[in-house]
Amino acid sequence: MIFVRRDKGFGGMAGSRRFIAAVAAGFVLWALPAQAATLVARVDVAAQKMIVTHHGKVLHEWPVSTARAGYTTPRGEYRPQRIHKMWHSRTYDMSPMPFAVFYDRGWAVHGTSAVSRLGSPASHGCVRLATPNAETFYRLVRQVGPGNTRIIVQD
Repeated sequence: MIFVRRDKGFGGMAGSRRFIAAVAAGFVLWALPAQAATLVARVDVAAQKMIVTHHGKVLHEWPVSTARAGYTTPRGEYRPQRIHKMWHSRTYDMSPMPFAVFYDRGWAVHGTSAVSRLGSPASHGCVRLATPNAETFYRLVRQVGPGNTRIIVQD
C-alpha cells in the first residue's frame, strides 16, 4: 500500500500557482528576442576582406585569406566558440594560429605570417589576417564577450 502525504509535493494550491508562474516566466524569457550582437565581423569571401563593426560603426576593414582551391571556408553566421592567444593546428603540422577566434568546429579567424597572400584565397579554410589585425580582433572579442560577437562569412 502507498501512502501519500498531502503536505508534500507542490504545496497544495499555492504550490501549483508557483509552478504555473515559473513556467509562464520561463516562456516569457524564451519568447524575448535575442540581444543583437554589438561586435560584428563580416567576412566577404569574394572580396577577400573582413569588416569589423561595433554598435554599427565601422572600426576596421582588413584584407583576409580564406580557403584556396580544394578547401572550404564555411559560410554562415556564427558566435565565437573559443579563443586562444596562441593555438597550434593539430590537423596541419602544428602550424601556429596566433590570436585564434574559433567560430565553427576547427575553423577560426587567426593571424598569419603569410601576409603577402592576404587579399587572395590561400588558407585551408580558416580566415587569415595579418597578425597585428588578428590581435586587435581577438582583444575586441575578449572585451565585448563571445556572446556579443558575431562572425558572418558570406560570398
